[in-house]
Amino acid sequence: MYTYSFENLRVWNLSKQLAVKIYTVTKSFPDSEKYGMASQVKRAIISVCSNIAEGSTRKSKKDQAHFYTIAYGSLVEALNQILIAYELKWIKQEDLVALREDFEFITSRLNTLRNSTLSDS
Repeated sequence: MYTYSFENLRVWNLSKQLAVKIYTVTKSFPDSEKYGMASQVKRAIISVCSNIAEGSTRKSKKDQAHFYTIAYGSLVEALNQILIAYELKWIKQEDLVALREDFEFITSRLNTLRNSTLSDS
């Protein structure tokens, strides 16, 4: 089976794993939020690994970096929504702490990937 280049990126794998965690955590959101906050945070977090994958296929380094920037923005958007969900008491403190560690590590790695891509051009 063919392996695409993005599948070898650690930051893609980490963001995919975070997406799975977010999907799990949002199962505890109120039913009234199924199409609200739960849906929004899931769309944002899926956008992260999707934009990393799409960016990795672009020919120009500038275009690649643009998609990594979009992924970074989606990651921060998802964090914002998780913080609000915590304040609404939809997420336990220990889950928030674990998720924040993932967010912080991935934002750092994604920023490094973006900067590395731009310096290669």
